[in-house]
Amino acid sequence: MRYKITGKHIDIGEALQTHVKTELVEIVGKYAERPTDAQVIFSKSGHQFVTEVIVHLSTGLSSQAKGQENDIYASFDSAGAKMEKQLRRYKRRLKNHHNERAEPVELSHASSYILAAESGVDDQEPDSLQPIIIAEIETKIPSLSVGEAVMQMELSSSPVVVFKNEGNSGVNVVYRRDDGNIGWIDPTRTG
Repeated sequence: MRYKITGKHIDIGEALQTHVKTELVEIVGKYAERPTDAQVIFSKSGHQFVTEVIVHLSTGLSSQAKGQENDIYASFDSAGAKMEKQLRRYKRRLKNHHNERAEPVELSHASSYILAAESGVDDQEPDSLQPIIIAEIETKIPSLSVGEAVMQMELSSSPVVVFKNEGNSGVNVVYRRDDGNIGWIDPTRTG
């Protein structure tokens, strides 16, 4: 497994890096076969340390967890515990999908935009209907089954996942509804 351990305005020592690698091997090794890489980002928010852990699995799925504590080691341990809980919850499904899938998840390229809202104009009519785009990034859309997309949404703690449905090759969306259930948008093709 490849590791990328970084700190945002924080010096990451050798002891912390060793701790991260040791713990991640133990956590991920129990529940997922052949993880490909892990990214760990340490930052500081006020007086607390924030740790974000992202592990990419060989199946093409990824797991993401975040921890926030007063101590940097406790922050990582909190994120690791959350990731372990996610992976434990999906262990059987991760292993089953790995056995069914002969090749890793296919990814399609797409653009992603972040739109800026003007501050203080909630009550006013906008001058134009064109939003201001403040960031444009490349993203990848995975080719998944609906079950895998729901699992990816849960593993990454995302509110929504856009994916290419393996069943009909159409672009679909799964999302967490306000009532706690999962919504699935599958646009029908009309001829």
